[in-house]
Amino acid sequence: MVKELTLPFGTLKLPAFFPDATLGVVRCLDAADALDACCPGLEMNTWHLYNRPGAKLIKAAGGLRRFTGWQGAILTDSGGFQLYSQIRENPDYGEIREKEILFRPDLKGEKVHYTPEKCIQAQFNYSSDIMMALDLCTHPNDPIEAQERSVYLTVKWGVRCREEYDRLVKNVKGPRPLLFGIVQGGADRSVRMKCGEELEKIGFDGYGFGGWPTDENGKLYKEVLQMAADAMPDNKVKYAMGVGRPEEIAFLYRMGYSLFDCVIPSREARHMRLYAFLPGQDTPEGVIREDGKFYRFVYIMDDACTRDFDPIDPTCDCPVCQKYSKAFLQHLFRVGDSAAMRLATIHNLRFYSRLMEKLGEAL
Repeated sequence: MVKELTLPFGTLKLPAFFPDATLGVVRCLDAADALDACCPGLEMNTWHLYNRPGAKLIKAAGGLRRFTGWQGAILTDSGGFQLYSQIRENPDYGEIREKEILFRPDLKGEKVHYTPEKCIQAQFNYSSDIMMALDLCTHPNDPIEAQERSVYLTVKWGVRCREEYDRLVKNVKGPRPLLFGIVQGGADRSVRMKCGEELEKIGFDGYGFGGWPTDENGKLYKEVLQMAADAMPDNKVKYAMGVGRPEEIAFLYRMGYSLFDCVIPSREARHMRLYAFLPGQDTPEGVIREDGKFYRFVYIMDDACTRDFDPIDPTCDCPVCQKYSKAFLQHLFRVGDSAAMRLATIHNLRFYSRLMEKLGEAL
């Protein structure tokens, strides 16, 4: 398993969790807050930033690091999942062609021609540390024909992404950004393996899981994620895109994945659900328990928190737990102060970065 990556921003130690900062910011936080939570990097979205504020403006600002103020690692997803999802929901949004994705963002204006080349060009304009190749996603329940077409286009677009990357990376001084491919194939093992084999021939620095990681009930597709992991070379980073809950991350780390991103910790914070390690489980041995029972939720609006002047988690070193009590945080939520969601988000993200630290020590 890869233990660290050399990136333009510096060295990234693995395992690592990147909070979702789709439009350049984690909801409710600024760059300093994410730093306080010990986040090593942020995951941003190439497609969404391509539309707002635009790749040219970000380039003019000096890249995403200068534009957003975030000085850690930056991973930019291609946006293929988002484009596929919107077109699947409403075909009027556009069309997935063999050479490109044709998309009309507002259903009224001009269509955007989004190609593998434009996807890579945008990420160079952003000065991303880790770039994702454009892929075609599918739903796990799609027929085998759709899964095979997904792999066909993902590989074909992967070749074009690699060629454009090789053309542009010649102008980069210092450590180069990395380019990751995405393994598609739905729930069919042979199709997943074929995708992995073809992508490995192209040559990528890492590989991401493509598709839906959970079913309609939110249950992790463990077998499908195992298929994808098996299809990725063991000497490269395995990236579990869109995962997940703490116990899911611990499970997938044992499976071989070492890079993760997800909206869950920041979303839970906004819904007043805060993470705390169970007594004695904030250890390397605790977080790899196969039953996943190493943490609990603190619902900050519970009556028990009203007069609880202890921190959310007494073992936590985040600035929230060092300064504030559960009672005060509940007070902030009750009066509707925006600081409530900010502080809750900092704490949850620090829980995730602590989880990464413990996982790294465990295996």
